Amino acid sequence: MQGRPVVLRTLDVGADKAVNGDGNSITNPAMGLRAIRFCLAEPQMFLTQLRAILRASHHGKVKILLPMVAHAHEIDQTLALIGQAKQQLDDRGQPFDRAIEVGGMIEIPAAALALPIFMRRLHFLSIGTNDLIQYTLAIDRTDDAVAHLYDPLHPAVLTLVANTIQTATRGGMPVAVCGEMAGDLQLTRLLLGLGLRNFSMHPSQLLAIKERILSTHLGEVQALAQRVLRTTDTLKTRELLTELNA
Repeated sequence: MQGRPVVLRTLDVGADKAVNGDGNSITNPAMGLRAIRFCLAEPQMFLTQLRAILRASHHGKVKILLPMVAHAHEIDQTLALIGQAKQQLDDRGQPFDRAIEVGGMIEIPAAALALPIFMRRLHFLSIGTNDLIQYTLAIDRTDDAVAHLYDPLHPAVLTLVANTIQTATRGGMPVAVCGEMAGDLQLTRLLLGLGLRNFSMHPSQLLAIKERILSTHLGEVQALAQRVLRTTDTLKTRELLTELNA
């Protein structure tokens, strides 16, 4: 990557992400043993992955991203395991980046609402909008019966996203948005107006999003974005969004 950073998210399985050969049946997988919870429940497997990431960090700028964090002790346990993985590599004489950065996914409302707790322990944040919307609205986006209720413009969702961006920015912590919101051309200017400066998306969406960003006047979209935040009427929100993209 010629010196550019590569962010590696640790194993994020469970819910809609299955592991081949895992025959376990979970009643409510979205609320169960998934992502960082699964990794901490399988420390030897987790250590193997952490050692691999650390070894890769010797060859370029690598960052570690932890999915689905909800509790401070999950980060503390992970940092302890990273320290253990570093010691294991030291014992083997294998080089790695000793200052490797660790970030967290903000995709559970509890994490967004208690952000300072996480900011004191991490180097950067990434807002996972797919799960954040799902957990905020209590909607399984893979369930056809309720998928139509999945709404990134719901006032509660926008408030959580906006507050996370603003709190992180005030604290001098880099924050990105990933998930479908980051790659949605209709939401690009809204996110810019809310203060977002880092977008993560599928490569196929890059050119259209880049073009929209380059044609955006920040001063204009910031005022309109604040009006969107203050709006509770869905129709009015859509009208303002149309105005943003005019």
